[in-house]
Amino acid sequence: MNLIANFAVLSSRRAIFDLPVCDLGWDDALVLFNELLSIPVGQTSVSFVTARNMLMALRDSDYRAVLAQNLLLPNGPGFNIASKVAHGSPFSASLRAADFVPALLTFMETPRRIGLIGTNPQEARLTAAKFRRHAPWHEFTVISDTLSHTEGRSRIVDQIDGQMLDILIVGARTPFQEKWIQENIRADHARLVLAVGDLFDVVAGMIRPVPKIVRTVGLERAYRWTQWPARPGLRSGLGFAAFLYYALRYDGTPHADTELTDARSAS
Repeated sequence: MNLIANFAVLSSRRAIFDLPVCDLGWDDALVLFNELLSIPVGQTSVSFVTARNMLMALRDSDYRAVLAQNLLLPNGPGFNIASKVAHGSPFSASLRAADFVPALLTFMETPRRIGLIGTNPQEARLTAAKFRRHAPWHEFTVISDTLSHTEGRSRIVDQIDGQMLDILIVGARTPFQEKWIQENIRADHARLVLAVGDLFDVVAGMIRPVPKIVRTVGLERAYRWTQWPARPGLRSGLGFAAFLYYALRYDGTPHADTELTDARSAS
C-alpha cells in the first residue's frame, strides 16, 4: 500500500477484531481513490469487508494476513454496531462495492484503463457492457471470465501483462479473491486493485438489487434474508449474529476455539 493509502488508514482507522477498517464518508473515499490513481507508482489493494469476511479472518490466519495489508472498507450494519461497542460511534458510511464502484467510475473524470476478472462469462461481459454505458470515457477489458481454483493462473497473469491497467476489478468468492490477488497480481499490473465479491452478480442483474430506502435504514441484510431460500437465509442470519456476539466479547486475539468454529459453520 502506498503512502497516501497508509495515511488514510492511520488517520481514519477503527480496529475491528484488530484489523484497521477505514472510517471514510462517501466523498472522502471517492477523493482518496481518485488521488491514489493520480500517483504514477505504488499499488493499493482494497477489500469491501462484511461481517462474514471478518468472521473468516478470525479462523483463517492466511486470510487475516492478507486483509491486514489491504485497505478495508466497511460494508453492512454490523460494522456500525461493532464500532459503537469498540469506539463509541458508528462508521461514517457503509461502502458496498456494488454501489461504490459505479460511483467511483462516474467520479473519475480522467479516462482510465480498467480490467475485469470474474468467474462467470455472462456476468463478467454484462458487467463490462453496463460499465461502458455508465462511464463511456473509460476503457473496460474483460481479462478473464473463468477465474477459479483450478484455472491456470499463469494464463490470466499473462493476459494482464502489458495491459497497463489503472484499475483491476476482481469479483469472486471470499477469501479466494483476496488470496488470489496477493499471490498473482504484481505492483506493475494496476495501481488500484478492487476485490468486489458479488458486484458482477448485482450489476449483471443476477441478484435482485436492494431498494435504496432499505439500504438507507440499514436493513439490507434483513431484506436479503427474505430473498434467499430458508436454509441459506438462516445460515446468513446465524452468521451475522455470530459476528455481533464476537464483536461484543472480542478480547484482542484471534479465536480458533470450538465455539467459534461451530458458530461460523452455520454461516
